[in-house]
Amino acid sequence: MNKPGNTMWYKAVKYSWIGFLSFSVFLTLYIFLVSVNFLNIFGPMPSLEALENPKKDQASIVYTSDGVELGKYFRENRNPISYKEISPNLINALQATEDFRFSEHSGIDLQGLFRVFFKSVILQQRNSGGGSTISQQLAKNLFNTRNKNFKGAIDFKPFNILFVKTKEWITAVRLERSYTKQEIITMYLNTVDFGSNAFGIKTAAATFFSTTPDSLTVPQAAVLVGLLKAPTLYSPVINPKNALERRNVVIDQMTKYNFITEEDAVKIKAVPIELNYVVENHNTGSATYFRSVITDYLMKWSKERGLDLYTDGLRIYTTIDSRMQKHAEAAVEKHMRDEQRTFNSQWKTMTPWRDENLKEIPNFIENSIKRTWRFIQLKQTYGTDTAAIWKVLNTKYKMKIFTWKGERDTLFSPMDSLRYYKRFLHAGLLSVEPQTGHVKAWVGGINHKYFKYDHVKQGTRQPGSTFKPIVYATAIDHGYSPCYEVIDAPVTFETGDENKIWSPNNSDNVFSNKTFTLRQAMANSINSVTARMIKEVSPQHVVDMAKKLGIESPLEPVPALCLGVNDVSIFEMVGAYSTFVNQGIWIEPTFITRIEDKNGNVLEDIIPKTREALNEESAYLMVHMLKGATEEHGGTALGLNQYNLLGTGAEIGAKTGTTQNYSDGWFIGIVTKLTTGVWVGGEDRCIHLRGYQYAQGARTAMPIWAYFMKAVFDDPELKFKKERFPKPDKDKLTIEIDCKKYVQKETNSEDSTFLHKVKQDIPDDYKP
Repeated sequence: MNKPGNTMWYKAVKYSWIGFLSFSVFLTLYIFLVSVNFLNIFGPMPSLEALENPKKDQASIVYTSDGVELGKYFRENRNPISYKEISPNLINALQATEDFRFSEHSGIDLQGLFRVFFKSVILQQRNSGGGSTISQQLAKNLFNTRNKNFKGAIDFKPFNILFVKTKEWITAVRLERSYTKQEIITMYLNTVDFGSNAFGIKTAAATFFSTTPDSLTVPQAAVLVGLLKAPTLYSPVINPKNALERRNVVIDQMTKYNFITEEDAVKIKAVPIELNYVVENHNTGSATYFRSVITDYLMKWSKERGLDLYTDGLRIYTTIDSRMQKHAEAAVEKHMRDEQRTFNSQWKTMTPWRDENLKEIPNFIENSIKRTWRFIQLKQTYGTDTAAIWKVLNTKYKMKIFTWKGERDTLFSPMDSLRYYKRFLHAGLLSVEPQTGHVKAWVGGINHKYFKYDHVKQGTRQPGSTFKPIVYATAIDHGYSPCYEVIDAPVTFETGDENKIWSPNNSDNVFSNKTFTLRQAMANSINSVTARMIKEVSPQHVVDMAKKLGIESPLEPVPALCLGVNDVSIFEMVGAYSTFVNQGIWIEPTFITRIEDKNGNVLEDIIPKTREALNEESAYLMVHMLKGATEEHGGTALGLNQYNLLGTGAEIGAKTGTTQNYSDGWFIGIVTKLTTGVWVGGEDRCIHLRGYQYAQGARTAMPIWAYFMKAVFDDPELKFKKERFPKPDKDKLTIEIDCKKYVQKETNSEDSTFLHKVKQDIPDDYKP
């Protein structure tokens, strides 16, 4: 006969087994139903295809021609690395803190779950830890299982949390079946968010410590692993005290599991966190304007091919040379810092926005602010209540402003800010290799963070006298010799208006009545001679020549074209001048050579547009003409001598340009392997420098070119040669460039037709 105690024990065991088996059956059935999303109650699971090929957003990277990373396009700044590129210190810190039994479990740590259950439910400690394994966290990171796309028909918070956790457990187990432990931990570190716009360990190591994942020390690894719990709360930048405490917790965990000794732990915990913090964004790094400009091209290119520039991990190889880019940015900064100081001293407290008579433009700032996004937003908010709008615009608040001595905190209203920034001078520089069209350096402005507008390709301004070589190229291409002589005297044009004429002045308002060769006239930038030549070859044919040389901006076929009155870009002008150096073949300036996918497969090789704009002889004659600025008496580029650039073995051709209202200064220079153009001026063309002596391109723009080329020549890594321009075979030249021989031929009675032959070879339709 059974005793009551035995009966009770038997029943307890029996019901326990029944309960256990029932729970096991229920759990198995529940997991199955969740995995197949029965009746869409639970929401979908990540597909098997997605598990085998998980989609990880990757930043697209832009590289220079010499292999330096130039910048990235990203929504989440992430770049994956392999397991062998990860420091063991990081692996140890991660496992010690997040999942010590990682190498033992199969995706779900039952001991960890029991610990969490016991502490949270039995002991009611709410913050006892989540118990999620690295595999579960990876499932959450890879597939974003908690967003609305994974919700089912039942939308009740307690159930949703349970369903999500279950799906993460199932996904974690499936990941464990599909990948090795090393692959899982690598994927996890490549996808996790460390804060500060750093997704993935490669970006995090660079952001917080300016290092690579394989070089992370124990304390650095501890800081980064500490961030995983709460990137903002434990940020060493935002909350350094919390970060230090969290780092030391990680160090204690590493000590607990024997990854480091207690002695080492004491030493590490006694040292403060040492950061080298640099957040990567589109306002930092090199070639910021260039990267912004190519975005439109890359966005269009990606869209046409069904790609996402910001997530597909493209590899974009540009023509930029990182060393030349560095020299170009330094040259702009060096000169513009001084130029701004000079500009400020000229105007002092007076306003530089003036009309053609140099009288202050009334309400200039008030009208300017009406074109800003801030005014448009206020207009949408306040409608016709102009008093409220102007009250906001005149209210001061704290802000950081740009200065040439670094950022400064100040108290400005929006009106104050606009008035302050309108007084800055700006600059643009483009340097191109003529033989390939490859852009080697691109500086679109003085500071991309504060001034977004690109002055290389986006901006167009009057080129002044830098347009004159296109007039002379038209003449040269139709038989004129660089030695052809013209008197510096007034030239008159009839205009479309009745009884009105136009006669351009020289820059000094003086006509010398002396005779100049075309080379001398271009070297001295004499307006009257250029006007005479456009009158002889006609404005329309100058426009035609400009188009062949790559000028796409609208040009009016009027006499004033010879003085550069129509707006063009540095991009166009440098392409035109490069044609002269490249034996008459125009190549569209090119900034990308190829684009690859994330696996290194070439998606496109970029081939630039080309065409013959001039014959080889005419191109060489134009190089000879441009050299006059550095060789002829009175040449406008002789000032390069003070930078020790002349007489060093490098032949230099150049042209300066200055607009008549003193708003724009230009300088375009050529050497054998580089054509470089520089522009300097105000944001608005009504912002003037005070007087020709301050505004001329030889003063405002030429120093930037000189600083840049000097640095390029002196850079031992570049090995840029100081060379002479190659000459065509003398027997192939049909036009004399030795002006002494030219004069002899002209005065020789037996060969007096030489000069006249030049003019007779010009078609009749070239004469006005």
